[in-house]
Amino acid sequence: MTRTSMTRMRQVDTGAAPPFLLVAPAVLGILLLALPLISLLARASWSTFWTDITSTVALDALRLSLTTGLAATALCIVLGLPLALLIARAGPRTSALLRALVAVPLVLPPMVGGVALLFLLGRSSPLGGLIAAWFGTGIPFTPVAVVLAQAFVALPFLVLAVEGTIRSTGSRHERTAATLGASPSTVLWRVTLPLAAPGIVVGVILCFARAIGEFGATALFAGNAPGVTQTMPLAIYTAFNGAGAGRETAVALSILLLGTAVVVLLLVRAWRPGALR
Repeated sequence: MTRTSMTRMRQVDTGAAPPFLLVAPAVLGILLLALPLISLLARASWSTFWTDITSTVALDALRLSLTTGLAATALCIVLGLPLALLIARAGPRTSALLRALVAVPLVLPPMVGGVALLFLLGRSSPLGGLIAAWFGTGIPFTPVAVVLAQAFVALPFLVLAVEGTIRSTGSRHERTAATLGASPSTVLWRVTLPLAAPGIVVGVILCFARAIGEFGATALFAGNAPGVTQTMPLAIYTAFNGAGAGRETAVALSILLLGTAVVVLLLVRAWRPGALR
């Protein structure tokens, strides 16, 4: 392929240039996103940064965020993959209803989610009282509550990503495999899930990122006990409301979470179909 042909293809891919009047608001939008992050980096005390992020409080919060985030992601995979498949293969009305239900946590204030979980699983609720009677302890204000709160807000990211991928691939390959004698389980493991792999990977990454960044539902449902239920967002909030060195720790932990978000975005970009060409 000649260089001229390649240039023409790039021109076709990029499309027409946007109107000049859109440049100013676009730049303002970029500044709205970038300037707060730049201010955060400028506020950091780099001389004590390593000490701040390796303090006992920071390490406990980081450990808890990673472990509960992984547990919540695993729970979302177990529950979310079947749900995504059900939505993708259901009829139009059923899939629309289920998709709307799954998307509710995306638009619901996290605090409301925490209150809802507390009313469902608190000791005063029928289900929560039954669980406390069976196991001798309640779920609220425990690490299990952290996992449930994270899974509640993160599940939609996995379900919607996987459902969209399954729907876009269609069912032609599955019907062909079934026609050739493959059992439903074989079709699922050898056809459906491999074709949905890009969406699954992206959904899992976004799900984990949302889980470790959860604050509101965790604060109300799990509390803020250091070393027990205090995740990184809660540690940042607690440190920032302190005084002196506490705010330096808050900034350091914020930058650590920012770095995690950047890594997540890079992973998502790398796994997008056709991203690396």
